[in-house]
Amino acid sequence: MSDHHVFHPTLLREYDIRGVVGDTLFEADARAIGRTFGTRIIENGGTSVATGRDGRHSSPAMEQALAEGLASTGLTVHRIGGCATPELYFAVHHLSTGGGVMVTGSHNPPDYNGFKMMLGTGPFFGVDIQGLGALAATGNCAAGSGTMVDDDIAAAYVSRLIQGNRIKRSLSVVWDCGNGAAGPSVEALCRILPGTHRILFAEVDGDFPNHHPDPTVPENLETLIETVTETGADLGIAFDGDGDRIGVVDDKGRILWGDQFVAVLAEDVLAEQPGATVIADVKASQVLFDRIAELGGTPLMWRTGHSLIKTKMAETGAPLAGEMSGHIFFKDRYYGFDDALYAAVRLIELLSARDESLSTVRDRLPQVMNTPELRFSCSEERKFPAIDEVKALLGARTGLEVSQVDGVRVQTTDGWWLLRASNTQDALVARCESATEAGLARLKTELATILHEIGLEPPAF
Repeated sequence: MSDHHVFHPTLLREYDIRGVVGDTLFEADARAIGRTFGTRIIENGGTSVATGRDGRHSSPAMEQALAEGLASTGLTVHRIGGCATPELYFAVHHLSTGGGVMVTGSHNPPDYNGFKMMLGTGPFFGVDIQGLGALAATGNCAAGSGTMVDDDIAAAYVSRLIQGNRIKRSLSVVWDCGNGAAGPSVEALCRILPGTHRILFAEVDGDFPNHHPDPTVPENLETLIETVTETGADLGIAFDGDGDRIGVVDDKGRILWGDQFVAVLAEDVLAEQPGATVIADVKASQVLFDRIAELGGTPLMWRTGHSLIKTKMAETGAPLAGEMSGHIFFKDRYYGFDDALYAAVRLIELLSARDESLSTVRDRLPQVMNTPELRFSCSEERKFPAIDEVKALLGARTGLEVSQVDGVRVQTTDGWWLLRASNTQDALVARCESATEAGLARLKTELATILHEIGLEPPAF
């Protein structure tokens, strides 16, 4: 089947496909993704594929075009409809399909959309995604007469979330769905879970009328924090737009960042699997890596990106991994993909087995001074060259300990600072951490200075 197609150069990213609807992303792109990715599934021995979509206004039309493209290759397309991304991942396992595609713009603004893919039960990213562009340009895609099937697996997914849980006592939990795709599953989950549950913004609405669904931004958690403190809840849980990232608030209304959350979760996992590898991304606090070692585990720092982390988990056999952004991955008693709803159940389980609050568990971690994850605008064309320029500047200096696992992470006597390019936004990402306020100030100055040297304005620390 010869049907040439050229994607916008910014569309095919490191670990997913994402663009602005009507500007860099069109239904014709979705159809071409179906044809090309369907071809890859067939080459991999697959005969079927699962598709799902988030709550964005453009998602139904994008998923329809995607499904048409997939069916044109001869695949059976199992369409599970509106859902959170982890439900689509679950569908691939549950329905034993040859892969899956989720139509989602994740936490990006409402005018964005995109695609996350699984080939077999593993991630599909990097050179594989770039390969779709090359295949689309040739038009040499598989051709056949596939069929489309509507499948409702929502109940099976929620049942799997609580399968084998060890919840020992009832807790009071506030859930903030942010009008994202996780809402219906959260409502179903809370009907089954023990405890008292208050759910905020469960209605799926692609305009995100209450707040933007990104739990890494403190302003987006304000209503959750207020509700937790006003009701005396044990904890609060928030989700991003497609339900694969989690935000956590303790009983005192304080945010647990992704690395702190992994440090808490690691206690139970490493108690059962002594010496196991626990992976965290390059943005994570040194406190986390030290805590994993202290608990008898093997800490591993790796590149940011859900596909990259999942691949490393498969390589190392790690039962747990997490990112600062709130992607949490459990291979322990689960599949190894990032599922914020499952991470929430595991946190509730952990707390239910302790006669202490989440704030008490959290306060056992060493207290350090750090910035949150700081994202600042940098064009798609500029962001990766900027990192290369910083690497060149640092390479000319002596006495620095520099990790280039992902961007640059510079260790000094004061602590460390990080600069890397976002793979999902036109942005650079920075973070600094020190044991003291004075050390943190010096690290911020060092980072700001080097950004000025390459002609960029540093973020507002």
